[in-house]
Amino acid sequence: MRRPRALRALLSCISVTGLAAGLVALGGGGALAAEQAPAHPVRPLPAQVAAPYFEAWTGDSPAALAAASGNKYLTMAFLQTDKPGSCTAYWNGDTTQPISRSTFGADIAAIQARGGNVIPSFGGYGADTTGTELADSCTDVDSIAKVYESLVTTYGITRIDLDVEADSITNAAGIDRRNKAIAQVQRWAASTGRHVQFSYTLPTTNTGLAPSGVALLQNAVDNHARVDVVNIMTFDYWDGATHDMAADTVSAATGLHTQLTALYPESDPARLWHRVGVTEMPGIDDFGPEETFTTQDAVKVERWAAAQGINTLSFWALQRDNGGCVGTAGANSCSGIAQDTWYFSHAFERFTRG
Repeated sequence: MRRPRALRALLSCISVTGLAAGLVALGGGGALAAEQAPAHPVRPLPAQVAAPYFEAWTGDSPAALAAASGNKYLTMAFLQTDKPGSCTAYWNGDTTQPISRSTFGADIAAIQARGGNVIPSFGGYGADTTGTELADSCTDVDSIAKVYESLVTTYGITRIDLDVEADSITNAAGIDRRNKAIAQVQRWAASTGRHVQFSYTLPTTNTGLAPSGVALLQNAVDNHARVDVVNIMTFDYWDGATHDMAADTVSAATGLHTQLTALYPESDPARLWHRVGVTEMPGIDDFGPEETFTTQDAVKVERWAAAQGINTLSFWALQRDNGGCVGTAGANSCSGIAQDTWYFSHAFERFTRG
């Protein structure tokens, strides 16, 4: 599964956020500088939430694009280390963008003031292929956990997303450290009265997770790490077939539900559906026209997701939600199909409820 996620090698060539860069970073030992508490009350995410990915390296304002597109919730991609072996996480792997109120803090506060929130996401294809995904890079579980905790205390967020694919999804040591850190954060949250969820965003076939994804979740079970949402990327199947993308979303999610039943046999079927998330790629994905998620597909998937009672509906990415490059596959800034600007945002926004 390949997606055009940010690569560290390109960060020096593109413009990143225009917000003021923070001066205090999270050190390798996990020590945090004191940060002012978030100004707005921390609320759990809705029972069903639409939260498209926002490409955080573009220099765009997440608050401005959220308002323009009508999205109350965003998944912000990505956090990673600047080099393998580090335990310090930065937005986009950029050392001028630490986890700090001075980096994206004003934007996140503005989104929260409008009744929404963001979901910070670690990893992505770029980090997962360069050894800079946090749990691949850092060999100390306590330090990984402290990074996750710092997002909660710095920004007032209530869910952390972990995008694990490519090399990271078969890195057994990184998987084990990550899940141990999740369990540690969950104990910390319980002891401090905080609400923190974790989602795993994973590649999928059109019939469910590959064995590597199931093994990752089994390791979470073994480490007593609660995975609140398993968010499958229902695109880039890369199998040479022509796909009905809406139908394949349903079949992939149904396969995932069967796999979750085996992993969590004590859970009833409805509760397991509520641990399912789906992320689409609007328009033409990286493979090409054979994998095109249309505007009609968006309507079908939203209706199915709402009726089925899944947890999360997302797409990659907010900056692609326009028709500015008809015929182009896998672009970062447009969908490649004829569409109204923010069509997919508007089609999915009604999913948020509860």
